[in-house]
Amino acid sequence: MQLQERIEKAFGKTQQEKPDEEAFHIFRLLKAELNAGRVRAAEKRGNEWVVNGWVKKGILLGFRIGAIQDMSIDERFVFYDKSTFPLKSISVRDGIRIVPGGSSIRDGCYVGKNVVCMPPMYINVGAYVDDGTMIDSHVLVGSCAQIGKRVHLSAGTQIGGVLEPIGSLPVIIEDDVLVGGNCGIYEGAVVRRSAVVGAGTVLTGSTPVYDLIQGKTYRKTAEIPLEIPERAVVVPGTRPIQRGRGYELGLSIYTPVIIKYRDEKTDSAIELEDLLR
Repeated sequence: MQLQERIEKAFGKTQQEKPDEEAFHIFRLLKAELNAGRVRAAEKRGNEWVVNGWVKKGILLGFRIGAIQDMSIDERFVFYDKSTFPLKSISVRDGIRIVPGGSSIRDGCYVGKNVVCMPPMYINVGAYVDDGTMIDSHVLVGSCAQIGKRVHLSAGTQIGGVLEPIGSLPVIIEDDVLVGGNCGIYEGAVVRRSAVVGAGTVLTGSTPVYDLIQGKTYRKTAEIPLEIPERAVVVPGTRPIQRGRGYELGLSIYTPVIIKYRDEKTDSAIELEDLLR
């Protein structure tokens, strides 16, 4: 029986019954596949990103069957978490640079070669962080988020996670994207290859993005996620309230705005990031 079928079966079973050793064995197999990057919570098929719901079910199975365990380092560093989710085992052979200072990577996620982790930062279960990416200080990579190659997640950035609903797409950051400091990307937003997200930009499913160059507006719908196009440069902006008391007071509300697409000047500035890797 394939791993997917075994997870589906165990997930349904443990909703009614006490978990058995088979459930723990299946979950260990799933974590090994996630750690190796052989299975992912979402994957690109053609030009579309597709959720692998069975992988999310497997992660949820791990939370369900795990018991609270003492994971403390000593009496001053006290931690209690599910026994099924210890820290990820990493060695120098993995080629990951983890700078000292309080970072954590949870077991059951993939972190590629030459990834740089600046303290403190956190990578949650189910995430996929591809080769050559920099995760700067105070960055959260949420559960099941998919981060491409040579991405820079600048200091203070929050990449939202999602386990439920099971069919919901996680946040996707494709290759060669630069995300500026103190950004927030949530609710399954997709940032396409080589885009630049300016410092302080927040992308959610409920906020439209206005493209001043193409004359388009991008929104999340029931069928498609919010997408930032390839090579777009998006920054924080505002739009005026059109009616009611807000209009009378001359108020505006936040909205992200695409102000340009990457050119040689933008590329030159971004190349400076390579000196930090």
